[in-house]
Amino acid sequence: RNGPEASLRRPPPPLDRRMRQPVLAAMLLGLASPSRGASLAAARASRALRVRSGRAFASASAVAKEPRFITTPIYYVNGQPHIGHVYTSLACDVVARFSRLDGHKVLFLTGTDEHGQKVEQSACKAGESPQDFADRVSDTFRALLPLYDFSADQFIRTTEARHKEAAAALWSALVESGDLYLGAYEGWYSVRDECFYTEEELVDGNAPTGAEVEWVAESSYFFRLSRYRQRLEEHILANPDFIGPASRRNEVLAFMRDGLRDLSVSRTTFSWGVPVPGPPPPDGLSHVMYVWLDALTNYLTALGYPDTEAADFRSFWPASLHVVGKDILRFHAIYWPAFLMAAGLPLPKRVFAHGWWMNEGEKMSKSVGNVVDPVALVQRYGPDPVRHFLLSDVTFGADGDFSEKKLVESSNAKLANELGNLAYRTLSFTQKQCGGAVPAPDAFSEDDLQLLAEAAALLPQLRTHVDSMALHRYSQGVSGLASAANRYIDVQAPWALKKSEPARMRTVLYVLIEVLRHLALYSQPVTPRIGAALLEQLGVPEGGGRSFAAVGEGSALQPGQPLPPPRIVFQRIEEVDEAEGGGEAPPPAAALTAALTAAEEAALVAEVGAAGERVRSLKASGAGSEEVGGAVATLLELKARLPPDHELNAKPAKKKKSKAAKA
Repeated sequence: RNGPEASLRRPPPPLDRRMRQPVLAAMLLGLASPSRGASLAAARASRALRVRSGRAFASASAVAKEPRFITTPIYYVNGQPHIGHVYTSLACDVVARFSRLDGHKVLFLTGTDEHGQKVEQSACKAGESPQDFADRVSDTFRALLPLYDFSADQFIRTTEARHKEAAAALWSALVESGDLYLGAYEGWYSVRDECFYTEEELVDGNAPTGAEVEWVAESSYFFRLSRYRQRLEEHILANPDFIGPASRRNEVLAFMRDGLRDLSVSRTTFSWGVPVPGPPPPDGLSHVMYVWLDALTNYLTALGYPDTEAADFRSFWPASLHVVGKDILRFHAIYWPAFLMAAGLPLPKRVFAHGWWMNEGEKMSKSVGNVVDPVALVQRYGPDPVRHFLLSDVTFGADGDFSEKKLVESSNAKLANELGNLAYRTLSFTQKQCGGAVPAPDAFSEDDLQLLAEAAALLPQLRTHVDSMALHRYSQGVSGLASAANRYIDVQAPWALKKSEPARMRTVLYVLIEVLRHLALYSQPVTPRIGAALLEQLGVPEGGGRSFAAVGEGSALQPGQPLPPPRIVFQRIEEVDEAEGGGEAPPPAAALTAALTAAEEAALVAEVGAAGERVRSLKASGAGSEEVGGAVATLLELKARLPPDHELNAKPAKKKKSKAAKA
């Protein structure tokens, strides 16, 4: 509770209520207007705040410099990406973006898990080698990064040479600790889950996840998991935030209550995996590492392990946050910490398990036919509406029920009406009445100060939501500020002041523009395109002025600063009538952003062609998977900028095998 991670969750002490409004207003505005009586008291209060509340700001600054290593689980390549994969990556992306804006050095990791029996079987069924199959499916997961504006710093694959080296090194560390021994496994195993189950865990003859199980009997190395039950339990109890949410923590403790059985960590009935290092085992069989021991090691691989003196390892380990789906919590909250304890490595600071997305109350399943295609979804609506809906509609950590109708309604209400309309009517009115520049304010009223204070005071609240993983509250907090600004503009009615009180009109518009600046800053983690578009509308250049350091003294827009011509930052989406099969499709994502000119599209097509040629060249020359993967990512990012209906984004038709070929 009192470890280094505690400061990430503790909000700064509250400001003195008597000082809060004028002080924050003075901080926010960073200007004085003696001719209008710009508050000398506020300036004094601002100086007093820096002295009296130095601890709060020093604490925030210290936190902002602590590196953060944020990870998704690496996704299993036995099938195509689904909305659950997007949800996990989105949560990590929001935390990573917020942390960078808040001054942290961040490493955001995602990737694909490419070994195991299921992959070998799927490759055989597809008529491909396991490596070719893994290459092809891994690219579909990598393609999600540009489509959803995920800001991952690394995309790792378990078939990379560096990972095989790291996995072998971890195995050797477990051997040295005396925690591996050769035995024989006999029991239930789910190929789909790549997980062992006891008889007591089966539900109607299947795994708890609903997957089929089969009886397995084979020679195997075992990890002495039973040896670590007490240490694990003590760690979990001593660090209440190690597993979140609390309900998942309780589930893990309940699972451990009756003890832990030693874990089979090698397989001999298939070969697609990382070979067990060391001399041949006494049984004379070829062992490959259990896919979960292999996969979990990726978090170390990305930081340079086994070189624990590598710069990234020293900066980023232990991991700040592992985000996982609730169905794989056991592997991250029990097996992974035990492996690390045995290897003498520090444990991650937090593991957070989110719920599942349902469709009409049922878990999404290919067999049921209710799976949401994340690629089609983002091409239809664009990334920001989907990102906003997924992280605002459901309490993060709980299960949610997906609905396109709710996605459209939420986007129209919160993004188009509440924020987009506020921005457009404020900036278009300013353009007409103030010569296309930031107006100079007069003396501020109590209502002005209150709204400015609310805008500045929102940051520590948002920080608390992110650090506690209450991500659904983030968008709610931003929406609350936008609602307050809409109430303010309706009450102040600047359009009614242009003739009778022009000075007051300029003050109201200035306050609204400053609040819009803060809304734009705060919007960046969840809806990065809308945040960037609004900052452009306000004339805020890229750089420090778009970080959270700009929430405070000296960063306010200056009177007379030119403003670009206003445009709509987010258009309404046509309503979806699910009861009638969805009706006409909403406009594609391209319709929600500025269209490319013919010259821009031609130039982009040329870039796509060159990027595609580079991918083909690298593959033909036998380049490493990391270099090829980087080239593929560039190609996918360029294609994502083309209209969704462009011929280069069309999916190639599947080639049917001839009967002769099948024979």
